[in-house]
Amino acid sequence: MKWIILAGWTWTRLYPITMSVSKQLMPIYDKPMIYYPLSVFMMAWIKDILIITTSEDQAWFKRLLWDGQKFWINLKYEIQPTPDWLAQAFIIWESFIWNDNVALILWDNLFYWQWLSSLLKNAISTVENSKKSVIFWYWVNDPERYWVVEFDENQNAISIEEKPKLPKSNFAVVWLYFYTNDVVEIAKTIKPSLRWELEITSVNEQYLHSWKLCVEIMNRWYAWLDTWTHESMLDASNFIQIIEARQWLKIWCIEEIAYLNNWINNSELEVLAKPLIKSNYWKYLLKLVKNNYV
Repeated sequence: MKWIILAGWTWTRLYPITMSVSKQLMPIYDKPMIYYPLSVFMMAWIKDILIITTSEDQAWFKRLLWDGQKFWINLKYEIQPTPDWLAQAFIIWESFIWNDNVALILWDNLFYWQWLSSLLKNAISTVENSKKSVIFWYWVNDPERYWVVEFDENQNAISIEEKPKLPKSNFAVVWLYFYTNDVVEIAKTIKPSLRWELEITSVNEQYLHSWKLCVEIMNRWYAWLDTWTHESMLDASNFIQIIEARQWLKIWCIEEIAYLNNWINNSELEVLAKPLIKSNYWKYLLKLVKNNYV
């Protein structure tokens, strides 16, 4: 399965802070935003990842993450020429996907739950063994901001609507998608919407109507946060800060994930920590080195 992080847009709704720095590199408490979706894939034991950026921002991503080898992952970078929405990614990077299935995550997703790794691996299994694509729904209080799933009386998904003025439910589609390989051909058939964008909702609807879509629940024990607005960025940062201060455990620390996955050893982790010697982040990594495990 191929893995794509879509981080190629600029956002005027966050003006003026996004005029000088990529939104995806802005901090959510103590880590750049891109760490959070990257960590999701690493939690699923995925090493081959494509990060899609803009031409202006790609150098900054490479400066932060390089090729990923220091974390024992393989990062590739591509440029999205125009921000024509999610479904465009499958068409432009058809050669990268090739004959594989593909997972896509948006850059501004933040997940938190102890068993997230199992959820991800189950989704991969469904795609590979049942030949069905997988999306997730999550109960939200403001569904008009999201893609909304409608269910029938038997809890079968029957429709998906984007940012409806009158939502048919409070069940929002999470911005994490697992698709069978035919998503490339499906994306090619999608017609641009009224805002002239290739909508991911249209892709999901085609899978839904052909009975090839599993809509799974992320229940109340999960935390799913987005960072679309100044307020939601602050909420996400506060969430991370509270949990980390309470437990003194990092949330989505990519060095720690690589270490716990046994991709790097104590000495390699110590090397990663050295440039950070004056930061609390360094103290945390040093604790891992000394204790072998948190």
